[in-house]
Amino acid sequence: MSASSAPMFRADHVGSLLRPKSITDAFKKFSKNEISDDAFTEIQDSAIIDVINLQESLGLQSITDGEFRRASYWSTFVERVQGLEVAESRFSFHDDHGHEQQFTAPIVTEKLSRPQSVAGDEFNFVKENTSQTPKTTIVSPPTMHMWRLDKTIVDNCYDSREKYFSELAKIFREEIQSLFELGSTYIQLDDVPIPMMSDPKILEIIRNDGINPDILLNDYIKLFNDCIDERPKELKIAVHMCRGNYKGKFLSEGGYETLAEKIFNELNVDTFFLEYDSPRSGDFEPLKHVPKNKSVILGIVSSKTPQIESKDDLKAKIDDASQYIDINQLGLSPQCGFASTVAGNPVTLDVEKSKLSLIVEVASEVWGSK
Repeated sequence: MSASSAPMFRADHVGSLLRPKSITDAFKKFSKNEISDDAFTEIQDSAIIDVINLQESLGLQSITDGEFRRASYWSTFVERVQGLEVAESRFSFHDDHGHEQQFTAPIVTEKLSRPQSVAGDEFNFVKENTSQTPKTTIVSPPTMHMWRLDKTIVDNCYDSREKYFSELAKIFREEIQSLFELGSTYIQLDDVPIPMMSDPKILEIIRNDGINPDILLNDYIKLFNDCIDERPKELKIAVHMCRGNYKGKFLSEGGYETLAEKIFNELNVDTFFLEYDSPRSGDFEPLKHVPKNKSVILGIVSSKTPQIESKDDLKAKIDDASQYIDINQLGLSPQCGFASTVAGNPVTLDVEKSKLSLIVEVASEVWGSK
């Protein structure tokens, strides 16, 4: 086994963590102009130090700020990249009971520019307050298109998807390089759009817009690679593939089989974080297409439900997955973050702690390391 085929950490997590009441209250007060920027930042700093200490105490070696400075996992990208705003999405979240939830999505209203770093301040604060490895999470580039498709581009600010994607990739390359120069060695891009393309209902919407889904998938893969192919070799890039996560609801369903061979081989990332917490994600057989020089973090612990998984069940699933991929290429995590937005998932902090601790314990028992 080459060293590059193993994940950076056997026990990992996707990034966002449940916000404490101090953060949720602060967001409300800040939105009403009841507290100053400095007061808001001070509350965030204190909570982030606490959540860094929590991760370290549980034995995690991949440390984030819990995304405590963000309203959602993609909000800071829209706020800090010039030319982006939000409008209603073409899609909606739903649950197994048929309940739906609308949401806003990025739109591009003028030529893009990057007047400031998207995540540099977040990275620096984590770096200064942990002895472990800071992991920086950034929204994936296709997220800046998929939820409104070509209607993302308004007022003819770009006359083609290709030109928009070219400029978007430039923004990502600048951000990734700047993070590396600050000392970042581990960046994760959070992607919902590509997994959405395994859902027949989503594909129908794409076709009804006059878009060939196969061409769009190729465009997304090229966009991804244009963003990351120039990265320094010391910088590891992971992609988290998610079917949507909002207060326990999801955006799409469907296994990886229709996409696996293409995305696992053509996306030039080091590690895939794969959602596998429910039957909606299909079985592990598509993992046979993962090349030997890439790794997979199995998201088989659910961040959406309060039930604590058993060690035996998790180990059985890891064994099942290893029928299709070398077990040395695998690691373990939740299928998604615990709070893709400030509101968080319908679980408690004690549940979050139990699940993260369980991941560390199982990883140590299966692979002999954290």
